[in-house]
Amino acid sequence: MNKNRKLKNSELNRISVDEFKSTSKTPIIVILDNIRSLNNIGSVFRTSDAFLIQKIYLCGITASPPHKDIQKTALGATDTVAWEHVEDTITLIDSLQQDDIQVLAIEQAEDAVMLQDFTPQQNTTYAVVFGNEVKGVQQTVVTASNTVIEIPQYGTKHSLNISVSAGVVLWDLFSKIQL
Repeated sequence: MNKNRKLKNSELNRISVDEFKSTSKTPIIVILDNIRSLNNIGSVFRTSDAFLIQKIYLCGITASPPHKDIQKTALGATDTVAWEHVEDTITLIDSLQQDDIQVLAIEQAEDAVMLQDFTPQQNTTYAVVFGNEVKGVQQTVVTASNTVIEIPQYGTKHSLNISVSAGVVLWDLFSKIQL
């Protein structure tokens, strides 16, 4: 018997689209703030599906499904994860905060909390904001957020690709909330 045999798709016990839509979601919302790359948007959809994210808000210039370049990387996740396009990120944040949702901007900023040091609170929903590939999260959005979270980096580069950042942050929050 071969140890560490790679599993076939049929062995993964994935839930159906209908089961996904009716299953309990992780208390996390994703906000994409002016994301340019359609491939990045699709990747965030796919990651959001993996971690049962409640909803994705596509803000400003962030494109909306259906689009072939989003679909190419989302691999069907645009059919499972709830999403909505909202023109103004600040208006959205104000509305979410009025519903007691804590907004976390993922950015390098003064007094940012390092991701590994952030502890999610019980019975709290978080909206996590990821920013533009070049400019990051808008300063007005950083200022309006409840907390700024920074992903620690130790090399020569100053940032990670937005889809990589989403994967790192969503996995970290999911694991802290679900365990």
